[in-house]
Amino acid sequence: MKTRVVILNWNGQEMLLRFLGGVVDSVPEGVEVVVADNGSTDSSCDYVTTHHPNVRLIRLDRNYGFAEGYNRALRQLDGDCFVLLNSDVETPKGWLEPLIEALEADPELGACAPKIRSWREPERFEYAGAAGGFIDRLGYPFCRGRILRHLEPDQGQYDDARDCFWVSGAAFCCRAKAYWEAGGLDPEFFAHMEEIDLCWRMQLQGRKVRVIPRSAVFHLGGGTLATDSPRKIYLNHRNNLMMLFKCASPAQRLLVAVVRPFTDLLAALSYLAQGRGAAFLAVFRAWRDFLQAHPRLSLRRREIRSGVKKNPVGIYRGSILLRYLFGGHTFGKMM
Repeated sequence: MKTRVVILNWNGQEMLLRFLGGVVDSVPEGVEVVVADNGSTDSSCDYVTTHHPNVRLIRLDRNYGFAEGYNRALRQLDGDCFVLLNSDVETPKGWLEPLIEALEADPELGACAPKIRSWREPERFEYAGAAGGFIDRLGYPFCRGRILRHLEPDQGQYDDARDCFWVSGAAFCCRAKAYWEAGGLDPEFFAHMEEIDLCWRMQLQGRKVRVIPRSAVFHLGGGTLATDSPRKIYLNHRNNLMMLFKCASPAQRLLVAVVRPFTDLLAALSYLAQGRGAAFLAVFRAWRDFLQAHPRLSLRRREIRSGVKKNPVGIYRGSILLRYLFGGHTFGKMM
């Protein structure tokens, strides 16, 4: 299986200096490592060409964001398997082989990912993926090993490979055919939740999504936007609503339409109570832009829902917010 490991970079010379050499050393022979530069203004490209001449460099003319940046880069590559790898991920020897083997063994598998552990606290899972991702019926994502902000220590409790709803975009391994048949990453998302949206569309087309804990990587995280930045809050709220509108079943979509305005209002008020006015406004801007996008989202929804082949795996029928509120801070055996 011809494999391309693609690292999207934007002004990330420090991350490339820290992690790119390890990626090059860790991939099997015959796997090409590619850096796709999203219009950086630092010395990232000079660093790659000088210190890693065997790494292919794709130069995009400007910053297209995570989603469209990857789409544009991948269109320039051939291959059977794409690995979308964040620039701030440490990859030990042997991390890639189990992922490729999983795709080769199961033709229905569209995407898979390793177990994601924290680079800062290697004994703990990392926020962006942990040991496989899920959502609840209101669209709130969580993981085996991470419920809301609570991160569990990795003690081998989730070391079984299993199908899930989504896998992390920090180290996203997918069949190239499945990527393009699902339409690739949604460029309107720019960044955040784009991999969840893609996994949902892959599943609706009959593909499987799976976490492969036999592979593990270490993610630094927070390299582009701080966790609580207003920009990140805006993108997470807007993209989550857009994803639900496009992909959810009629029953789930109705539930979201009734309940989510209240839960998002509570989230906004909590930001205001903390004195975070910009975050408070970010929630309302997200809703404004989501509502304005309805006409084009309706067209996308018809395209996506008209070709549904199966219902997705990994939607929790309860509320992860209520579960957390009443003490459910670990994934355990909930699904």
